[in-house]
Amino acid sequence: MKGQVYKIHSDLYYVKAGEKTYPCKIREVLKKQKISVVTGDFVEFDTEIITKICPRKTFIKRPTVANIDQIVIVSALKQPELDFLQLNRYVSLAKYYKIPVILCFNKEDLGLESSLQDQIISIYGELGYKILFTSAIEKIGIDDFYKILKGKISALCGNSGVGKSSLVNALNPDIHLKTKSVSEKLNRGTHTTRHCEIIPLDENTAIVDTPGFSNVKFDFILPKDVDLLFDEISKYKGLCKFSDCLHLNELGCEVLKHIDEIDSSRYESYTAFVQEAFEFKEKIKYNGLKEETSNKINNNKSVVKISERKRQASRNTQRQNIYKEIENEDE
Repeated sequence: MKGQVYKIHSDLYYVKAGEKTYPCKIREVLKKQKISVVTGDFVEFDTEIITKICPRKTFIKRPTVANIDQIVIVSALKQPELDFLQLNRYVSLAKYYKIPVILCFNKEDLGLESSLQDQIISIYGELGYKILFTSAIEKIGIDDFYKILKGKISALCGNSGVGKSSLVNALNPDIHLKTKSVSEKLNRGTHTTRHCEIIPLDENTAIVDTPGFSNVKFDFILPKDVDLLFDEISKYKGLCKFSDCLHLNELGCEVLKHIDEIDSSRYESYTAFVQEAFEFKEKIKYNGLKEETSNKINNNKSVVKISERKRQASRNTQRQNIYKEIENEDE
C-alpha cells in the first residue's frame, strides 16, 4: 500500500492511507542503507513495514519535514517581542529551500502599533510576501488564515511561544494542541510541540505543527551565496566592481551604493549570516568535510563498505586465481 507519514514517535512511523492509520516500522535493509524517513514522506508499506520512500518534491532539514506546499512563519508582535533577525533567518531558510512563504504576525490582541505594522509591510510587503495579522485569542484574522491554508499542506514554523499551537486550536478547537504561556523572566516560550506532525484541517487541507527552534545557523553555505537569499541584495549581484564582492566594505560595491534603499534590519541579518557562512568556509579549509564512514553511496543507495582487511584478502584471492589460470594454460 501507499500512504503518507504524518507522525513519528519513538521508532514508530504512523502512516495514513485513505481513512486508516498504520503504525509502521522501517525495513531493516533501509536502516542499513541509512535511508531516513521523515514526517511528510510518501511511502510504500506492507504488513506495517515501510519498504520504500517515494521521491520528495520538497524537503526541509530543520524542522525536518517533506512534501509541503508552503511555509507559514509565525511571529509574535509581543510576548516575546518581534525579533527581526530571527524572522529573517526563517525567511532566508525558506528561500534556500525554494518553498513559498506566508508571514503571520500573531497576538494582535496585545496591541499592534501602527509604526510596527508599517515597518513590517514596508519591508516584507515590498519584497512580495503575503502578510497576515492575527490573534488566536480573539479570533482576529482566523478566516483569512484558513484561506491561505486551504487545499495545501503548510508547515508552521517560528520560535516557541509565538502561538502556533493556539492558531491551530483556533482553526479547529477539536484538535486540542498543548499551549503554554511565555516566561516573564526569559521573555520566550517553552517547547510545547515535541515533534513534527501533520494535522488535517479538512479533506484537502493540513498543517504541519513543528517544534520551536532558534539555533539554526547558516553554517552550511559559502559566504558568496548568502546574498542569493536576499532579493533586495541579490538584484545587484554581478554589478559590483569585483566579482567576489560580499557587499561588506569593498570598493565599488553596488549594494553599498544603494544601502539607503535596503532596510537596516535586513542588511544586519545578511552580514550576520555571512559571518556564519565564514565559519563553514573555515571548516572546509582546515578540517574538510569528508568523514570516514562504514558506508558508501552506490546507485543512490547507502551500502556497507568492505573493510580494508577484507578488501586486501579479496585482492589476494583474485591474484591466486589468475596465477592458477596461467599455470593451467602453461600445462
